[in-house]
Amino acid sequence: MTNYKINEFFETIQGEGQYTGTASIFIRLQGCPVGCSWCDTKHTWEVENDLQIPIQQVFAKTVETPQWASLSANEIVEHIKLQGYRSKHVVITGGEPAMYNLIEMCDALHAHGFSTQIETSGTFEIKVPAKTWVTVSPKINMAGGYKVLASSMARANEIKHPIARQSHVEELEELLNTAPVSEGTLIYLQPISQKIPATKLAIETCMEKNWRLSIQVHKYIGIA
Repeated sequence: MTNYKINEFFETIQGEGQYTGTASIFIRLQGCPVGCSWCDTKHTWEVENDLQIPIQQVFAKTVETPQWASLSANEIVEHIKLQGYRSKHVVITGGEPAMYNLIEMCDALHAHGFSTQIETSGTFEIKVPAKTWVTVSPKINMAGGYKVLASSMARANEIKHPIARQSHVEELEELLNTAPVSEGTLIYLQPISQKIPATKLAIETCMEKNWRLSIQVHKYIGIA
């Protein structure tokens, strides 16, 4: 039985990619060695054993902390029921969720009528069932020194790449040449921090390449 280290567990609207606008349950896992300088969840990077807390305290969090709780796949399903969540889509994020074997968790969720999605950097082997939607946001040349895996790119249902300048577009193009995606994989550009120049560049590039725009709807409307 696999136990998963959970930093956050909440219900909201998915604001990015193909599932934008979908009512979703987010499960944020603890642990990530990738080292993105602009990461907005750095509190999930380290796993400190003395910061383990009961799951009830995770649900009660009002600020971001590196504290985490340990749950099995069946316990995750049970706590979704206990919280009274109504969403039927579960987004597994991090941290870096692909550090974990997620098959057991996703299978348990599928058995209870949920759809599943993971959001990963693509730097770890992706272990999920075939029906899980895989979002790869490829983290290229980050401080941790991890390489984006060709197998992760090939497994992706969508690529979601944050950009601020032309060099970010070029690095994605280079990656797609060396680690191609499967036929039908959606490619999204996501302007970093909703800046006007980044948004303009993303729109122009999507028009040119027939890619898609992901605009982080949750940030525009001011929700988690």
